[in-house]
Amino acid sequence: MEYVGFASRALQSQPHKKQRRSNSNNSSCQFATRAASSRLRLSYSPGIYSVQANPTSRALPLPPTMAAAAEEEEGRLATKYVLITGGVVSGLGKGVTASSVGVVLKSCGLRVTCIKIDPYLNTDAGTMSPFEHGEVFVLDDGGEVDLDLGNYERFLDVTLTRENNITTGKIYQSVIEKERKGDYLGKTVQVVPHVTDEIKNWIRSVSSVPVDGQARPADVCVIELGGTVGDIESMPFIEALRQLSFSLGKDNFCLIHVSLVPVLGVVGEQKTKPTQHSVRELRALGLTPDLLACRSAQPLIGSVKEKLSQFCHVPVENILDIHDVPNIWHVPLILRNQKAHDAIIKQLNLARSAGPPELRDWTQMAESYDNLSNSVKIALVGKYNNLTDSYLSVVKALLHSSVACSLKPSIQWVAASDLEDAAATSAPDAHAKAWETLKDSSCILIPGGFGDRGISGMILAAKYARENKVPYLGICLGMQISVIEMSRHVLGLGDADSEEFNTDTPDRVVMYMPEVSKTHMGNTMRLGCRRTFFRKPDCLTSKLYGSPPHVDERHRHRYEVNPSFVPMLEKAGLQFVGCDESGNRMEIVELQDHPFYIGVQYHPEFKSRPRRPSPPFTGLILAATEHIRTLANISNGGAGASE
Repeated sequence: MEYVGFASRALQSQPHKKQRRSNSNNSSCQFATRAASSRLRLSYSPGIYSVQANPTSRALPLPPTMAAAAEEEEGRLATKYVLITGGVVSGLGKGVTASSVGVVLKSCGLRVTCIKIDPYLNTDAGTMSPFEHGEVFVLDDGGEVDLDLGNYERFLDVTLTRENNITTGKIYQSVIEKERKGDYLGKTVQVVPHVTDEIKNWIRSVSSVPVDGQARPADVCVIELGGTVGDIESMPFIEALRQLSFSLGKDNFCLIHVSLVPVLGVVGEQKTKPTQHSVRELRALGLTPDLLACRSAQPLIGSVKEKLSQFCHVPVENILDIHDVPNIWHVPLILRNQKAHDAIIKQLNLARSAGPPELRDWTQMAESYDNLSNSVKIALVGKYNNLTDSYLSVVKALLHSSVACSLKPSIQWVAASDLEDAAATSAPDAHAKAWETLKDSSCILIPGGFGDRGISGMILAAKYARENKVPYLGICLGMQISVIEMSRHVLGLGDADSEEFNTDTPDRVVMYMPEVSKTHMGNTMRLGCRRTFFRKPDCLTSKLYGSPPHVDERHRHRYEVNPSFVPMLEKAGLQFVGCDESGNRMEIVELQDHPFYIGVQYHPEFKSRPRRPSPPFTGLILAATEHIRTLANISNGGAGASE
């Protein structure tokens, strides 16, 4: 056992008297001195004293004063937990709430990590349709995770791992593997205790891994439980979290329940009954909220808070009003203004470690966006426009870059299938509107995607951008689209296509990567952070990044540009200015004699941050406003840049 800091100071603070006395203080002093000399080993490293038990000596109990001090220090150093649950309906913004709680605690000087629990049986989000759960966010280690982890990374500026996203599939897979190996020693494997123990062990293990580049574990781990309280698939997690809260004690566990306070249109009154029922169900499952985060269109009135306090057994000062705001950057400020940090810090006994919140920079960022008057129109030509969360990171990257250029992004959603020639007959109004929107925009962006639906419309959009010198950014699939378009309309290869869309085409300008599995879909793509080297150091993309020799960006693809067509395309004016370490896998394309026509095989949106916008996105916004040559406006070493 090791006691750090307090135990050694308790030894040093004991009074030393020459004369022998029989009082209890002197006896305690002599006991501590003997323990220090014969049973304990005192060591010192810069800034830290420690007292360790001598392994060759018989252990002696520490006196009460030393034991209390050591326990207090040990408790202070242990990671504390903040659990975010949701009730009434899904989609209340638990992810933004969890991220904002993390921001406020971080502003108090605490180090924060995050865990997202998704109760679905999928191992990860990699094989899920964007229409089901929005975009698939990709981490540095190649983890395909829920989009909320993107919120965590953007808000807290941390680098998470795939283990920070817990799913039912991962838990059951781990339990079954242990059962097959015989780890349970013939026991009947059950949800309780084996599944719940696995959940608790996973949470403890992940929360101990630093995500901010430092060596020590975080002070606080914010856990978001996906879904709504009462969902049958989340019951094992609720039980595991109940057990965890009991074993940790009240000083180490804080529960924030996010609920809805609706307003009925006819009556116009804020209704508390849905939240009352939600809290009642949560309490029936063994968890009692310490704070309530109430989502509403307008701020809660005082009588509503008092009513919620009375029926939900939560102090009035711990009922947080999270009403609709102009942009989500205001949510941490709302929490700060309602002293949510004080309530959480008090609950977790972290007053000695935390200071007052420092959110001046965050406040400036939120208010600067509200004060922007000029906007830039960006045509986003996509496949999954019916659910805007399908492109959440792209939208956030456009926001970061636009604000850096003192502009508000005005995203014009264009369904790629509406641009196709066939739509002129089947849906003439949608076809005309789509083309009108595209032509009225200042720039065009084609994001990633899978499948052949809407591909013809994307090719037409890329052709329009190339011929009319409209700023264009193609991401992953968008880069491949630009290669197909150039091959068809400039090289004259009418059958040029991707192997993804046409396996029989003689001109496979985009091909299946040879190392990727053709039989399994999950976790088989080229994933995670990969290094891209600039083949031409003076290219525009290199300048946007600050002219480094290479950049590190996140990837998610199973198709690549066929290297055998690269010489032909470069001769036609499409320059491949970036490649991987082998020199054969093309990563970045630029079109000659065009103000801004760039395609990247990677996903720069995943590393964009509010204060470090992604260089390709920033370049697109600058080009749309005819400021692309003012590269001094772009800070060197933006998101993704490396030495």
